[in-house]
Order: sequence, then structure tokens, then C-alpha cells
Amino acid sequence: MKIPNFRKSHIKQTMALLKNHSKMKAMSAAVGGNFTAFGKLEYYLLVQNGLKKNHTVIDVGCGSGRLAYELRNFLTGKYIGIDVVKDLYKYAESICDRPDWTFYEAPGLQIPEKDDVADFVCFFSVFTHLLHEESYKYLEEAKRVVKPNGKIVVSFLDFTIPSHWLTFENVLADDRPDKVLNQFLSRDAIETWADHLGLKILAMHDGDKPHIPLSEVVEFDDGRQMIESGNFGQSVCVFTKLQTKESDKN
Repeated sequence: MKIPNFRKSHIKQTMALLKNHSKMKAMSAAVGGNFTAFGKLEYYLLVQNGLKKNHTVIDVGCGSGRLAYELRNFLTGKYIGIDVVKDLYKYAESICDRPDWTFYEAPGLQIPEKDDVADFVCFFSVFTHLLHEESYKYLEEAKRVVKPNGKIVVSFLDFTIPSHWLTFENVLADDRPDKVLNQFLSRDAIETWADHLGLKILAMHDGDKPHIPLSEVVEFDDGRQMIESGNFGQSVCVFTKLQTKESDKN
């Protein structure tokens, strides 16, 4: 089976959506739908993990801005949104209306920011569309740009979650050469990556169990609601980069 180029497949998908739907609907569908609901869940997950108003957030795979839109009236610090699809990050930039924030095209698997600058680096529905080697390289970059004791937040398709099996079956049944890749991760792989990179895993949350405290009702497009606590559907791993002792640098 030929693995599609993730940039080309996402651009093609976005162009097709824009051709067949209104811009707002296409921009939501391009990131999986439920734009507002998932944006709120992402926001509350970061708050759960210590997000402060003055923090710096790097949002890799920012898409059409579901997280950025929820952060726009909260975050006074720096936000950097990067994505492989120009139509998506430009839309995110327009709806946020934050001239002090930065949006740009993702240059391959690099995060072109200085070392130790971010309090949070987020990968929401990013590793789900990359080969394992590509995800590891991105995690390596995240370690470089995140501050000591900062957080790296990753959502992933999880072989341990029974409800994810349908996604795997759909992948098996889809023979299109230009399809968007859906990739699964095993927890032992994540633990091995953390060990090799010197990251500490703070939490691993099952995608099918509520774990995100909510201070408002989160309503999905179909009317379904999450009250008091919620979850993505995808599982979540939260890493931190430990403070390096001065003696270790010498």
C-alpha cells in the first residue's frame, strides 16, 4: 500500500471541501467537524494542565483555528499556529483577529522557533496523520522549543481503545492512493519515545473516558452534550521536559 504525502493529501481534501461547501462549513469539516466543541475541549485540556494567560503556545497542525479561536480572548501571551495547508491557517488567522499572533506554513517536520520558548506545544490530530518516524522527529523538535517544565500535549489514535477499531477498519477498506493517512500509536511506543528523548510522561488519558474538567456545557453539532467533564475520542498524552541541572550541562 502506498503511503500518501501528508501535505498533498490534506491540501487536496481542503480544496474539495471548499469547492462543495460554504467556507465556514468547509473549514470545520477540514478538521473533522465539531469546530466549536473540539476547540473548547482542547482549551480546557490545556487549562487542566496549567495554561496561564501569559503563556506561549505553539500549536502544530493548528488547522482552521479551533484551539486558537477559543484562546483568542484568554491568552495574552504569544500564540504560534503552523499548518501544512495555507487555506486553513489563513482562516484561523482571520477569525482570531489577533495581530500579535503568528500563523505560518509548516516547513516539513521542523518547528522554526528558538530553543526553550514555549510553555505548551500542542499536536492535536497531528500524529494521527504521520508516519511514526515523522511523529518522533516532531516530538524531538517539540522538546527543543518547549521550556524546561513546559508541556507537550499529543492526541493519538489508540490501539487499546475498542471504539478506535472502526477507524482502523475504515483505513483497511480505503484503497485510494491519495487518502489522508490515519495512523495508530501504541502506548509502549510513546513510552519508548519519551525514554529516548528524555521526556517525562505526566498523564495518559483514554480517549473514550471523560477526563477534562469543563466549566461550561460543550455541545456537539448533533446536539450531544458534555457536562462537567469531557474527552476527545482520541487518547491524550501529556509530556514535560525536565529542568536540566547546571552540573549536567558541563
